[in-house]
This record gives sequence, C-alpha cells and structure tokens, in this order.
Amino acid sequence: MDEDDFDGNSPQDPLSAGPGENPLDADPEPDEDSDLLDAEPADMDDESDVDDEEPEQKEYDTGIYAIKTTASQERTVADMIMNREEPSIHAALAPDSLTSYVMVEADDHNVFDRILDEIPHANGVVPGESSISEVEHFLSPKPDVEGIAEGDIVELIAGPFKGEKAQVQRIDEGKDQVTVELYEATVPIPVTVRGDQIRVLDSEER
Repeated sequence: MDEDDFDGNSPQDPLSAGPGENPLDADPEPDEDSDLLDAEPADMDDESDVDDEEPEQKEYDTGIYAIKTTASQERTVADMIMNREEPSIHAALAPDSLTSYVMVEADDHNVFDRILDEIPHANGVVPGESSISEVEHFLSPKPDVEGIAEGDIVELIAGPFKGEKAQVQRIDEGKDQVTVELYEATVPIPVTVRGDQIRVLDSEER
C-alpha cells in the first residue's frame, strides 16, 4: 500500500488517536443493528392477562317438573326416581301437602320419557316446567301448630291421653307445642303436647 493511500486521520486507523488517548478506547461507530438489540422487549401484559383469565364456566339451567303419581305413592315414586341415579336428575320432592304429585329437578323433560315407564305408580309428566321460586314454599316445613287457635276443641291422637278431647289453652309456636285442658278430667289439668299429637275437630265432631 502506498503512503499516499494512507490517511492518518481515518477514524478506522487505530493509530490515529490523539495524544494521550488509548486507541482501543475509541468509541466505535454506532451500528444500526444494535438498536434492535437495545430495544425494550414488547409489552407482554396483554398475553399475561389472557393467561390469567379463568375459563368461563358454563351454567346449566334446570327446571322443576311435576310427575303425576298414584295417591299415597308419592314418596315411593320419588325414592325410585332418585335410586336410578340419572345424571340429569338432581332432586325429587314429595311434599306431604301435595297429593298425587312429585316435584323433580332435572336438566330437561326428555329423561322422563325414558324412565317413567319403568317406575310403578308414575303416571306421566305434567306439561311445562316450574321455577324453584314456585316450589320453595314446599322446602320450608310448616309448624304443626299452624292453623290451631286458642279455644279450639281438639282430639289427642298420640300419647297417654290418646282419644281424649280437650280445649286449647295456649300455643307455643317456638317450641311447636300446645297446652290443652282435658274435657272429662275431674280436676282441670293442663297438658302440654306436640302440635302433631292433636287434631282440630270439626263442629260436627265436637
């Protein structure tokens, strides 16, 4: 290489550093590709948000269906329905105050088309369905003293005074008890019994 071709001021010549400067400390020219390396990583918040989101849970709507039954066989039918352990049937209720019907909670009515023919005393499904709000009053049992008033003439149907007539003196709804006074007792003695141990007599039975 000729001396004329050598340019001592060329920044790429390591010997061109000024006095007192280490030529190896000279700053290299910026590389365009280095910008790509120095760039901050892309914001990953969006992906993390997606990963953190819980999968949406699918809700299944159920309905309450009335099954027509033979009278006095409601509880038997309800037990037979639940003993089949059908996945789409969740509960069966045979309220004492509901005669000849069983309330069944199920995903849809199609299951009854398959099983009711195999259950004795089950006589089909009433068209349509009910909501839980329409049958929830069956889920809360009424106290036995409901419908009994002070002064009512009743008959004791259980206990040592079974068959005796009495008059209601006091009602304790909290304990579901009734205090009565026997009719035929020589000395009036108050007797306290449970609400389910008496029956209110009609005027013709008094």
